[in-house]
Amino acid sequence: MRPYSRRELLHRAGQGFGAMALASMLPDSAIAAAVNPLAPKPPHQPARAKAVIHLFMHGGVSHVDTFDPKPELAKRDGQTISAEMAKGLKTNRIDFARAPMRGSPWKFSRHGQSGMEISELYPEIAGKADEIALVRSCYGDAFDHAPGMYLRNSGSQFPGRPSMGSWVTYGLGSENQNLPAFVVMSDGAMKSGPGVYNSGFLPAVYQGTVFRSGEYPVLNLASPKGIGTKAQRNSLDFIAELNQRHLEAHPDGSELEARIASYELAFRMQSSAPEAVDISKESEATRKLYGIGDPMTDDFGRKCLLARRLVERGVRFIQLFSGTNIGQDWDDAHTDLQNSHTRMCKKTDLPIAGLLTDLKARGLMDSTLVVWNSEFGRTPLAEGTKGRDHHPYAFSMWMAGAGIKGGQVLGSSDDFGLRPQESPFNVHDVNATILRLLGIDHLKLTYLYQSRDMRLTDVHGEGEFTKQLLG
Repeated sequence: MRPYSRRELLHRAGQGFGAMALASMLPDSAIAAAVNPLAPKPPHQPARAKAVIHLFMHGGVSHVDTFDPKPELAKRDGQTISAEMAKGLKTNRIDFARAPMRGSPWKFSRHGQSGMEISELYPEIAGKADEIALVRSCYGDAFDHAPGMYLRNSGSQFPGRPSMGSWVTYGLGSENQNLPAFVVMSDGAMKSGPGVYNSGFLPAVYQGTVFRSGEYPVLNLASPKGIGTKAQRNSLDFIAELNQRHLEAHPDGSELEARIASYELAFRMQSSAPEAVDISKESEATRKLYGIGDPMTDDFGRKCLLARRLVERGVRFIQLFSGTNIGQDWDDAHTDLQNSHTRMCKKTDLPIAGLLTDLKARGLMDSTLVVWNSEFGRTPLAEGTKGRDHHPYAFSMWMAGAGIKGGQVLGSSDDFGLRPQESPFNVHDVNATILRLLGIDHLKLTYLYQSRDMRLTDVHGEGEFTKQLLG
């Protein structure tokens, strides 16, 4: 049985003896979810992963310069593609029928026992070739940033639907009641706004909690000077009582429910969060592993190390965004591909490889799913003299951990990286697989909204991707 929302429980139970009768028939997990929406819930089926670390490269990473080598593209550098090949392709800034093809300025080499080809832009991640499953045949139809980010993270190009982290938290709850179940870290403002990690039509308690960059990810954890724990507890109890009275008169107010829950979580976090986010006790070797102390890698390295610490402490879903600083992001590839990708790969390569190394060394890799993703790729054709435009029609991503068979390449794009050629996978296939690895059946994880049982994958999502990924 799927978890009941508070609204559904009230609707189905009515009041008084009806509620008591319903409670006697509901499983313990449903009752617990009604009392505490973040209580742990059992998965639909055996899970391979307990937690997800989603590494999202905000701005669009060029697949043909990182994970998808195209020697034929290099051979035909400067030529144009045929009208037939250009048919159906569009962007905001180039004409596919007229723009010249552009080969990658970076070399690709084979790595690991698998011989996986990866660009010199990612030397550290290339060293993990036998641990990752690389997908070269992703595709979508959103070629602007915000719609592309919504699509990858919520299954829809339009804002207002729950993010994947919210769905996972709704479906499984949290193993640590003293820390948020869904944590988000970015390095600036996102082109999509906060809607990309919002709870949409799910109760607001399931939305992502933002941790800041730098040395102090969570502000204001300490109590005000002169305020003891007992006084603070009494104040929260009084506020909660007033809020509860208001909530009883407005039972559909999920925002107020979330506010009540956030007060309680903040109180509990005062004892747990300072230790969780304090990386000062990590060894010098560990800090170096993540690139902490190096100005180029320090920021993203801290985020990756904090993600590992949160996974250790039972946080369910951690999403790290790279490239949200305007003027220092992946999207600078419009005008200067080489400068943009050299800088952004350098910022993320060592921290990500360090994360994989650390998770494995601590025995966490089998229970943690690491996903590397972007909203789309970049055009194999040139934009201006030095850039590439957005390209959702074919791009790459990879996964590691959670029992995934490493060292394999799934799918392929055509000779120029324009479209998928073999085993095309869309966002719904990918999202269904992420849920499956967490033990969630994407067809059963639903929420009643506007008289319809909604789900992350809507009416889509195939299982073939999962079968190939697990070997």
